[in-house]
Amino acid sequence: MPFSFQLEAEDLASGARAGRFTTSHGEVLTPAFMPVGTAGSVKTLTPEDLTAAGCDILLANTYHLLLRPGVGTVRHMGGLHRFMGWDGAILTDSGGFQVMSLTDLNKVHEAGVEFRSHLDGSKHMLSPEEAIRAQDGIGTDIAMSFDHLVRLPAPPEDVRDAVSRTVRWAQRGLDERALLRQHGRGSMALFGINQGGVDAGERARCFAQLGAMPFEGFALGGLWVGEGRTLGLEMVERDCAEFPRDKPRYLMGVGHPIDVVEAVARGVDMM
Repeated sequence: MPFSFQLEAEDLASGARAGRFTTSHGEVLTPAFMPVGTAGSVKTLTPEDLTAAGCDILLANTYHLLLRPGVGTVRHMGGLHRFMGWDGAILTDSGGFQVMSLTDLNKVHEAGVEFRSHLDGSKHMLSPEEAIRAQDGIGTDIAMSFDHLVRLPAPPEDVRDAVSRTVRWAQRGLDERALLRQHGRGSMALFGINQGGVDAGERARCFAQLGAMPFEGFALGGLWVGEGRTLGLEMVERDCAEFPRDKPRYLMGVGHPIDVVEAVARGVDMM
């Protein structure tokens, strides 16, 4: 089933909204909180527990699954849904945040990011293309574009460089999915990630380019990394005012109940 999103209600004064999107593994009502099953399991909860709690969609992570147990193993086990015992929708983060946050031993190239595993120190290279191939390989419903996240605070020139690279990598990810689809794969939806930290001008420049690309949805990236709730919510409001009304919006890295409520009030659909 192709991915589709329908906006069903909207508060024009605040931006808060409700809708639904469809995937090949069912329908998801928004706003939607996605429990984190980083390595293929939501800690302390069974799939039955999650279903009983009203969960429509889970989040897993490409970086962790790539390192252990490996994309090939997950695919051999029948894909991530069978591997997890979960029949609902799954979104996977591309791994960009983990590459930057879990190890100091990484080096950004235009080709991608070279890093050492936090598990055993082994060397790896994650590129925009490999991030798409990995997410396709494990069988996700919604994949995330590979982005360049800088640690904040950062010099303005570093933020600008990361935004420009994020845009270039976004196009490469779309191109890779198009190649996969020529071979009968790459059926997942793909979201672009807006970057720019807390620089409103850079976030606007990033989305001016990402918004012209054929993504099925967009994410608010580079926030909730120490900038504080007030400034983070200012950027959320700024981004949501520019994001298209007819595509879902995902605020990455947010799970505190207060942040969830405040984000929804500003137009976020997924967190």
